[in-house]
Amino acid sequence: MAGMARQTGAALDGVDHIIQSVSDILSTPIGTVVGLREYGSQVPALIDQPMTPANLLRIFAAAATALAKWENRIRVRRIGLIAGSRPGGATMAIEAKRTDTGATAGLSRLLVPLSL
Repeated sequence: MAGMARQTGAALDGVDHIIQSVSDILSTPIGTVVGLREYGSQVPALIDQPMTPANLLRIFAAAATALAKWENRIRVRRIGLIAGSRPGGATMAIEAKRTDTGATAGLSRLLVPLSL
């Protein structure tokens, strides 16, 4: 599925389009899209909490649930968080199987900056 880059308007395809979509899903709070109130994830509500093991698990579960619902081009296998990878932010490392490229598709590692 081809799409458009959010900031430049250039054509996006493949893994770049998936990363943009995943970033949008994870950074959109549920209930904020008019006409599609269920869209988004609970990640924005959880990301400012202390990074305890229990809260990390909540973030991973919220991300996996939202991606399973809204991004059908991937199947999440593993999620990790790289804290402090950039000033004032974090990067989510997602290992996923691509489902849009046929049966021979392997695992992809997506690094998604969280801009909340």
